[in-house]
Amino acid sequence: MEKATFGAGCFWHVEEAFRQVEGVVSTQVGYMGGAKENPTYEDVCSHTTGHAEVVEVSYDPGRVSYDKLLRVFWDCHDPTQLNRQGPDIGSNYRSAIFFHTPEQEASAGISRQQEEITGRYRRPIVTEITPASSFWRAEEYHQQYLAKRGRNSCRW
Repeated sequence: MEKATFGAGCFWHVEEAFRQVEGVVSTQVGYMGGAKENPTYEDVCSHTTGHAEVVEVSYDPGRVSYDKLLRVFWDCHDPTQLNRQGPDIGSNYRSAIFFHTPEQEASAGISRQQEEITGRYRRPIVTEITPASSFWRAEEYHQQYLAKRGRNSCRW
């Protein structure tokens, strides 16, 4: 098993996107990239911790490639919105790839360059590529939030 960690706005819909990928063994939502140890959702939403809402993906590299996970990441959010996704505003909603290995860092960089030259976006990509740091698991009620409610999208 390997791990990949992505921030792409509210973690509910991002987690659901990755849960649908064959070869993904498990997902969990949480916080990464900030200074506060063991933050709560309220801490992160206060915009004082520096953490992003993230999805940690455990996957079988024999069944799904990291490049495929990057494709899901690019497709599930707008990487040109700085510190927001749709109506959600704040650095905790930033677009970020947290790499766990030098190979992931290289793949993420190449992938971002490829996305930039596609012409798919009108604005520059603002996705950060940064080393993974401590992952702090979010409260249980956030885990598989949409699946628990029989939904696959945040759109009501």
